[in-house]
Parts: sequence; C-alpha cells; structure tokens
Amino acid sequence: MDSIYDCYTLNNGMQIPCVGFGTYKAMDTDSVEVTKCAIEAGYRYFDTASLYGTEEDLGKAIKESGIPREEFFIVSKLWTDEMGYEGAKAAYERSLKRLQLGYLDLYLIHWPRPSAEYADWKKLDVETWKALEDLYKEKKVRGIGLSNFLPHHIDNILEHCTVKPLVDQLELHPGYAQETALAYLKEHDIQPQAWSPLGRGGRSELMQNPFIMELAGKYEVSPAQICLRFLLQRGIIPLPKSGNPERMRQNQDIFSFEITREDMYRLETMPQTGWLGEHPDFKIPDKKVQ
Repeated sequence: MDSIYDCYTLNNGMQIPCVGFGTYKAMDTDSVEVTKCAIEAGYRYFDTASLYGTEEDLGKAIKESGIPREEFFIVSKLWTDEMGYEGAKAAYERSLKRLQLGYLDLYLIHWPRPSAEYADWKKLDVETWKALEDLYKEKKVRGIGLSNFLPHHIDNILEHCTVKPLVDQLELHPGYAQETALAYLKEHDIQPQAWSPLGRGGRSELMQNPFIMELAGKYEVSPAQICLRFLLQRGIIPLPKSGNPERMRQNQDIFSFEITREDMYRLETMPQTGWLGEHPDFKIPDKKVQ
C-alpha cells in the first residue's frame, strides 16, 4: 500500500480503500464542514451509521463537493433497535434517504446483540443478516458486513448465511490487538477494520503512552501515525477521525515509513491501553438512534 487510494480485495471481489474516515461524534462540531474538509484533504472512504447522526450531513457534503458518487466509498450501519428482518430493510432505506444516495458500498450490523441480557441474539442476528443478504442480492448495496462481532457471533452467521460477510469492524489499536478475533477473520477471509484506531479519547491515553511516544521519536512521526501504521502493516483498515485539517492530512501520511519487525512485536504485545471499555457480550452502548 502506497496511499489511501490503494485497495484490498474483499471476498466477493470488490475493492475497498485501505484507509477510511470515521464520522462518529462529528456532530459535536459542524459535521458538514468537517466532512468537506476531509474530502478536500483527499479522503473518499467515509464510515457513518444511523446512530451517529451524521448521515444527512455526509450526504450533503458529498453532493456539494461536485465529485462523482462513484469516486466515494460509503459505509453505514444499522443500530440495535433496527435489527430484525423488516427493521433492517426499513433502516437501510432511511439511511439512503438521509444520505441522498442511490446505494451504499457497504451496509453493516452495528452490534451482535441489543443488550448483554438479550438471550435470543442468535435468531435476531440471522434474521437481520437475511435482510442484508436480500438487499445485496437485489443489488441495493454493493456489499454487506459486520461490526463488533467476535468469532462466536460470526460462527452463528456463517452457519446460516448464503452470503459471507465481507468485513468486520472492531476496536483495534496498540494496547488492544484482539489477536484471537484477527486470526479468526483471516481464517475466514473477512477483512478487519479498526474503529477507534487511536484508542480511548483519540489523542489522550494512547497518544501519551511512553512507548508510543518513544517510537514516534524514533521514526520521526506522530504517535497517531505510529498507531495507524501499525494497523496498516497488519492488513487492517483504520478509520481515524479528526476535525483538524492538519491532523486529517497527518493521519493519511502513513506510507513513507515502515515499523520494524521487532517494534511490531513490541506493539502487538503491549499491556492493555486505551480500551474504550465496550464489549459486545458484556457492555454494549446504551444509545438510541438519532
């Protein structure tokens, strides 16, 4: 990979850019302007969700950019109270309407269960996945996938699916490497993606970690660039987010250096650092669709 425009090939043959731009919490600022700035910085892969409240502004920014829709790679996700067969199909149409788009490149199930106490999650996941499969077969979406699904959740999908998931988004960064999940995804040819690739608080705990700072000095880059390059070298698509134009550019400047094998091992075996504290079986975000 030499730039953010280089792509991985997914298991259905579709190309996906190796770096995306996350829009979570972009509503904390002027998300239209943030997205326009990201487009001007060169980003074309944007990740949103019904939960985030950014679909409408993302669609507006894309439309006002004057850049053809085909040059963008747009991903959205359905929230936990949109799960089920009919719920998922309706949620997809709402997302399209908010985005003012005719199709999505990827549509994902955001979490595998509505709550830690929800017992019948396997049936719910299969019903929801069936809706995504039908959207895919009807060519309303170019690809379908998962977010926050661990191996036992994905096993349930694979046992019942006719269309294999293309991607799985997980919290992944130095200090939270999720080795078992990554090995499973590789075995099943499912592309891993990293949300919160800079850890909790974006530029706080992980960005101030002494070891990360040591490597940043060694390679003459920022701590954020170390974290993003770490993911890239592992074949993981990072989805960084920022409202700062300079950091937007810095976050895509991760192709001019390479972390040594020894330093990669050290990063892979770091103590747990920067974990958000959310888990698909034990602590699921208690939020409503915006």
